[in-house]
Amino acid sequence: MTPFEELVQVMQTLHAPGGCPWDREQTHKSLKPYFVEEVYEALEAIDSGSDDDLKEELGDVLLQVVFHAEIADSEGRFNADDVIRVIVEKLKRRHPHVYGDVKVDGSGQVIKNWEEIKRAEKREKGGGTGSVLDGLPADLPALIKARRIQEKVSRVGFDWEHAEDVMMKVDEELGELKEAHDNRDQAAVEEELGDLLFAVANLARFVSVCPEDALRKTIDKFQRRFQYIESELPKRGKKLGEASLEEMDELWEEVKRTEKK
Repeated sequence: MTPFEELVQVMQTLHAPGGCPWDREQTHKSLKPYFVEEVYEALEAIDSGSDDDLKEELGDVLLQVVFHAEIADSEGRFNADDVIRVIVEKLKRRHPHVYGDVKVDGSGQVIKNWEEIKRAEKREKGGGTGSVLDGLPADLPALIKARRIQEKVSRVGFDWEHAEDVMMKVDEELGELKEAHDNRDQAAVEEELGDLLFAVANLARFVSVCPEDALRKTIDKFQRRFQYIESELPKRGKKLGEASLEEMDELWEEVKRTEKK
């Protein structure tokens, strides 16, 4: 028995009559938040650089896949082998340069072929509109979705040529946001702020930075520095809400200098 087969067997035992009451109560819908949580924990493990953490979190993600397959299997719909069979067939179908006679001249052509094959699959199933933007999950985090949209349209030639062009677009959108704010037009402020964020996400792509990762790191940095303020204020006989902005700024600059050293 392979480790994967043992995992499937364990899940079957937990989900069977006489198994775990909690596991038996779960549905595809009830497991959604756990699935999302496990994926984000896997992302944290990747950032940590710890192989032990990554092994554990990838296992948790795999468990979610097997759990969903077991729920479906118990209802006579499909099982874990079917899930694997579908992805194997898809990988072979979308890599005709490896499993067929298609010739490619680099990874760019591979991605282009992948997207074309994906759109053809959608049309065959009667889903999608045939648009290059088909297939993006509606609930994808906005910054990631913006980047994926920009990547997709770039592959068909709808793109800026240089990062400097995108920086000019960011400046333009910031100017329009300032104008909307000056005019006290709240609807326009929301629209222009969205345009600015979209342009910044596009700039991140041009400078090879994931906007989601960049923002997450900035959030972590802010939390770390603010928690330093929280820990240092009592040493000065102050509490949050009592200290002035100048006093808190002084501590902010202090921890900032320490980090730079």
